[in-house]
Amino acid sequence: MTDIAVVNAAILTPVFALIVWSLIIFLWMYATRMPAMGQADIDPQSVKHPSALSGILPTKVEAVSDNYNHLMEQPTIFYALCFYLAVSGHADALHVQLAWAYVGLRIAHSMVQNTSNNVMVRFMVFTLSTIMLIVMAVREVIVLI
Repeated sequence: MTDIAVVNAAILTPVFALIVWSLIIFLWMYATRMPAMGQADIDPQSVKHPSALSGILPTKVEAVSDNYNHLMEQPTIFYALCFYLAVSGHADALHVQLAWAYVGLRIAHSMVQNTSNNVMVRFMVFTLSTIMLIVMAVREVIVLI
């Protein structure tokens, strides 16, 4: 495998890492939400819409669920961008480093949201992760111009 092919394949490893992290958060959500619903004597059928649980479950339980939802939102851009870079052959070492930084920051975001839930710290980490995406995308735009 050429060095270029190795780097283009390497951009997919952070993608896999974030997928695994999202599944860990799903398990965390399940492990906190189901017991909390049982303790609150909530019939699962009565909460067809997740918003019906708002204010009923403890904030810490809702935070993990919110975090799982967050991992289904912006990271979709990350996944698409990384796959695009891999398929186009434009990934380089800096893209891989930025991708790992993004994943690390998303994990940090999860840990903040699921523990202290300090909004300003969480927002700062979210902003930094978004900057990683912006830099990756802008670097590709420059290549295409």
